[in-house]
Amino acid sequence: MIYLPELPEDPGCYLFSNAAGEIIYIGKAKNLKKRVSSYFQGGEHDQKTEALLQRVVSVDFIITETEVEALILENTLIKKHQPKYNINLKDAKNYAFIQITDDEFPRIGIARSPHDFVVGSRKSSIFKEVQGNGTFFGPFVSAKERDYLLSVVKKTFYLRSCRRMPKRACLRYHIGSCSAPCIGKIKREEYLKDVRRAESVLRGKTDELIRALHAEMLEKSAKQEFERAMELREQIAAVEHLAERQKMKRQKRYNEDIINYVLSDRKVYLMIFNVYKGTLEGKQEFIFDEDDDFLEEFLVQYYSEHEPPSELILPKGVNDALIDFLSRRKERKVRITFPKRGDKKKLLDLVGKNVEIGFFGDRLKLKELEKALRLPEPPEIIECFDISHLSGTSMVGSMVQFRNGKPDKRNYRKFKIRTVDWIDDFAAIAEVVRRRYSRLLREGGEFPDLIIIDGGKGQLSSALEELEKLGIKIPLVAIAKREEEIYVPKVSSPLLLNKGDKASLFIQEIRDEAHRFAIAYNRLLRKKKVVS
Repeated sequence: MIYLPELPEDPGCYLFSNAAGEIIYIGKAKNLKKRVSSYFQGGEHDQKTEALLQRVVSVDFIITETEVEALILENTLIKKHQPKYNINLKDAKNYAFIQITDDEFPRIGIARSPHDFVVGSRKSSIFKEVQGNGTFFGPFVSAKERDYLLSVVKKTFYLRSCRRMPKRACLRYHIGSCSAPCIGKIKREEYLKDVRRAESVLRGKTDELIRALHAEMLEKSAKQEFERAMELREQIAAVEHLAERQKMKRQKRYNEDIINYVLSDRKVYLMIFNVYKGTLEGKQEFIFDEDDDFLEEFLVQYYSEHEPPSELILPKGVNDALIDFLSRRKERKVRITFPKRGDKKKLLDLVGKNVEIGFFGDRLKLKELEKALRLPEPPEIIECFDISHLSGTSMVGSMVQFRNGKPDKRNYRKFKIRTVDWIDDFAAIAEVVRRRYSRLLREGGEFPDLIIIDGGKGQLSSALEELEKLGIKIPLVAIAKREEEIYVPKVSSPLLLNKGDKASLFIQEIRDEAHRFAIAYNRLLRKKKVVS
């Protein structure tokens, strides 16, 4: 059972990692929660996806403002991390460029990597312009993205894509698809004007192009050239639609880091978005104690180990000494910006949104659990017990710990059942609960805020009896598998919780992790018996 974080219903990218912490798959989604959950809700998958899911142990995500931005970020992250289950980026055949030739009437189409483009170079951007037989824009990892952009640019500016076609074929093929320069329907200077506009879109210079098209549209309309004015209006609409994809891929010659944070309970929850030449490459997360100068102290420590960017975008100002420090580290001027509006403010807010959901999404589950179980405070430490056996053999117990809503695998525990020689889940639960908390008492260990038992009223009573013998008072619940009913001590009926409620789903998630851990230990013991 994989642990899934509290996923938002926003567009963005999701990253699957294996047990070694390596990113093995990156995908994009219009709705992160629906897309990622679909992998783990049963149902049939193809062979490659099944192999992927067997290796996934953790999921991370980055929220974007739109699905188009998610697609761009996916492209960037895939090229950076080269995940095993995405396209093999080391194979140059997977890279493709959009090419505009240098013919008398330039042609637009798809071309493979030019000979002087280094595949995998960190210096390559999503839209690298390479001169050769014309101009190349790319490379594109996603063929779907490349083909969509090519189609829109070609149709918007009526550029030809044919190589050499007889005039008779041109008459049949070109009507409605391009301006047909080969049959004299457009003069060369007019055609080249459309070519330059197409290149502006591919370079990301959409704002100035939109202004120019809008001015020309008004001019043609004033001259009552309404057909041409309509064409220009359609071009403006198409370019504005494509301009959306430039928001997180602004063409720049420098790097920038965007930092935002949330303060909670004297802790700082901080996130950095690293942007390379206008393209978001990834994020980093940090948690540390709050003090009066926490931001300056963090920046000094972080950029003592990392090269400062050309521009640093922050939510508030810092002193001049820090700016001098960063500039000396970089050996050139570092610009620090505190935006109040515009694109940079939107990016700063986007980082803030990632902080809120990334760090505090799990806290929402704790709040729901506090409310549903009527606890005095959110249960920051939760321990859950399960028993596993095969027809009474190799009986084992497991305990998993969730801390602040996430699995804390350093505090997982395995128990080989010692006092039970037959199938008796009640006695087995009693043994592991007794062993766990009697040891914590002896060693002065940290007790949980909530204990969950996998089972029904019988297992719950056994656990409660052992806690009472030890003189320990900790909130205790049990979850029965069949109907996912949740029981509390000394109450015969289950709690009135819908199994689809957030609190119930969180308890199920913790129970499933304990069950997975118990089964894995049981299988290990059986395997050792067979070998011996």
